[in-house]
Amino acid sequence: MKHFMRAILTAAISVALVLAASAQGAKPAQAPKPQGSEKTVEEAYLQETAETMMVKELSRADDLDGKQLALVYARRASDAGRKNDDIRSSLQYLALENNEVVVRGGGLGVSTNNYPDIRRQACILLGEFPSVESKDTLIKVLHNSKIEDPMVLAEAIRSLGKIGMNDNNEVVQAIADSISHFSNVGMSEDRLAVYALFALTDLAEKNNGLKDMGVATSTVMKFTKGNYISAVKKLAVQTLEKLASYQAKASGK
Repeated sequence: MKHFMRAILTAAISVALVLAASAQGAKPAQAPKPQGSEKTVEEAYLQETAETMMVKELSRADDLDGKQLALVYARRASDAGRKNDDIRSSLQYLALENNEVVVRGGGLGVSTNNYPDIRRQACILLGEFPSVESKDTLIKVLHNSKIEDPMVLAEAIRSLGKIGMNDNNEVVQAIADSISHFSNVGMSEDRLAVYALFALTDLAEKNNGLKDMGVATSTVMKFTKGNYISAVKKLAVQTLEKLASYQAKASGK
């Protein structure tokens, strides 16, 4: 709790500095505007700047509460269309925390910043910040498939589909590698399978087909057998048909 309050205080001080800097060149006091009136450009800028600072400071807090609050502010900003590179960068940090940034008590023992649900939520939000940087971060998440929680991987895959980038087939390959890991160890993760099927369909639709249908096909085929529920197996067959139709359109057939 002490670390959480310190993060809040730091963020509050940062906001106060922004407001103080603005006040130096402020105009004489004016009558209050009617309730519900639109914000001025300056007010909108101050709100976005303060919001961005809160997300940045809280995302790097030492405790779960601070990181959760960072996601609340990031979600609010995204829903209102206030998206910027700094908020995206904070989400990237949260998505990879405990993989790239590991904190241990006294430098020893188990990780003290292993919050899979935070990483899951960060991966979801990154899908709403389409960019090369978001895509690269989500691919890094998939590269940690041997140690990452399946629910985090599922959301990373879903967001990659929403972003839609697939230069050199790197996204399809990353999804295939992640799925292969679970297949090799005999694990059938139904949500992971469904999100992978959705993502492959999205990627094919947004890229006028896939550059390497062999990789996509072998991945989808894994979901037609094994211990997956019947609904997953049915969706896999439907996905194969959709992928084939996209390839046919791309080739003009």
